[in-house]
Amino acid sequence: MALAPKFIGQKFAAGISPTTTHTLDIYLDYVCPFSRKMFNSLYTHVLPTVETRYRGKLAIIFRQQIQPWHPSSTLTHEAGAAVLKLAPNKFYEFSYKLFEKQTEFFDVSVVNETRNQTYKRLAEIAGSVGVDEGEVFRLLEIQDTPGEDGSLNSGNGITDDLKVLVKVNRLVGIHVTPTVIFNGAVENAISSSFTKEQWEEWLEKNIT
Repeated sequence: MALAPKFIGQKFAAGISPTTTHTLDIYLDYVCPFSRKMFNSLYTHVLPTVETRYRGKLAIIFRQQIQPWHPSSTLTHEAGAAVLKLAPNKFYEFSYKLFEKQTEFFDVSVVNETRNQTYKRLAEIAGSVGVDEGEVFRLLEIQDTPGEDGSLNSGNGITDDLKVLVKVNRLVGIHVTPTVIFNGAVENAISSSFTKEQWEEWLEKNIT
């Protein structure tokens, strides 16, 4: 599936060109433990391998998948969308840091803080990788006064982008995380528990 230009930071495409033959879409949720395992392998092992051995052959897209039964999932993905808007080249680095601190955004960890307090902590993580912390919070913050038109439920500066991300994922019927789609078809052979060697074996077999 095509990627909207404003979300280009989701794509890792070493040596990408019009002749790039393969696409791996990986649907992950920031508060899913299995997504964390897969992303860590992706970030640590797969991306460097693609950079050195499969340049121009494989595009990898990290598709943000909200799991609404964990309310903080929405907040974390809003932060990811804010980074995409402000500094798309920092999206993968931000995601790595956020997955590192994943448990700090589990239900028990956020239940006693306000929404804006959670946003503050997410903006700090963005700041730690070189994204403007203040600008991230500005996009995320929910105002406590009505809008100029009297509206009380207008969301924040990233709501419209989040709607697009959700709509795109719904169009392909994604539910569980992680889900991997290879060249348009679900690839059940890839597991969140894949080791470096298993990833290398899969890449060698499938990327030509």
